[in-house]
Amino acid sequence: MNFMVADNDMNELCNCKKLRSAARHITRFYDACLSESGLRATQYSILAYLEHREPKTMKELADLMVMDRATIGHNLRPLERDGLITIQVSETDRRARAVSITDEGLKRLALGRPGWERAQAEFESQLGAEYVASMRKMMNEVARFNFDID
Repeated sequence: MNFMVADNDMNELCNCKKLRSAARHITRFYDACLSESGLRATQYSILAYLEHREPKTMKELADLMVMDRATIGHNLRPLERDGLITIQVSETDRRARAVSITDEGLKRLALGRPGWERAQAEFESQLGAEYVASMRKMMNEVARFNFDID
């Protein structure tokens, strides 16, 4: 395929731009649905990862969320400040920090669940269950693809 395109076509053909635009659009929608809980979509996702798991190190959590350590740290600070998570020195590696959800975090997650469910239902209603399932499958494949450009 020839990727020499006119500048006006670039916005229509750029995979990165299309994925990022869609992600921002969907994130704004989920943020609005979660607003009553006081959580943003990323915060809700972090708490959901921690809900039924042992404490995760910041690195493990960053890997699960596909974020770098600085970004996960930036996202964890408000959750820690609000008492929704705790961050402590790991018992197995003093250099690592273990992140755990608190009882208050579990309550806030439960408060956000109806908004999240509303967002999920509306998204599926607008696009169709089969299309959404296919989209999730495709995004899982994209996330597994190795884009290293060594």
